[in-house]
Amino acid sequence: MDRRTTPGSSPPGRVKIADALRTLLAEKEFTAITTAEIAQTAGVTEGLIYKYFKDKRDLLHQVLAEYLDYFVSRAEADLMDVEGALNKLRRLVWFHVDMYAGNRIFSRILLLEVRNFPDYFKSDAYLMVKRYAALALTIVEEGVAKGEIRSDVPPTAMRQFILGAIEHACLPGVIFHREIPVDEVTEHLCTLICRGVERREN
Repeated sequence: MDRRTTPGSSPPGRVKIADALRTLLAEKEFTAITTAEIAQTAGVTEGLIYKYFKDKRDLLHQVLAEYLDYFVSRAEADLMDVEGALNKLRRLVWFHVDMYAGNRIFSRILLLEVRNFPDYFKSDAYLMVKRYAALALTIVEEGVAKGEIRSDVPPTAMRQFILGAIEHACLPGVIFHREIPVDEVTEHLCTLICRGVERREN
């Protein structure tokens, strides 16, 4: 499901511009989209884009930030009632895979469009990514503290392993516009991840 700015939370012109970029991203690559096309699709003047955004890439980052805020907020709420760190990890993996499978515009922006540009790492979108990474780390640390997850590997390393595995499992589907079977991919990932991180008695 696409994340839309809540009515009344932003000026109508800004909302139209952001929605226009989403529409165009469903049809073509970001580099092929011009600000003139965005303005025409939004039904606004091209100058209005620069009232709300520094440039086209800043617009992309802000659209991504809205998606990420929606996604991370849902993930945080979804995990509140889940008991046990390993169960939370399984739920987080499913939620993450489902996000990549169900929102290809979001996935393409996050995985393919932004990471080669230094300004991304100064953006609100990157702050949202860090917030999500912190959520994953908190789950791992909770599992270590409660004896569910092994303590001989640093939690930060386990987090990177988990998030990296999810990304690489989904990346071919995003790049080549293939189906990502959410339950199947989740099951395979969780088999490997949970067996890798769970604490075992000697």
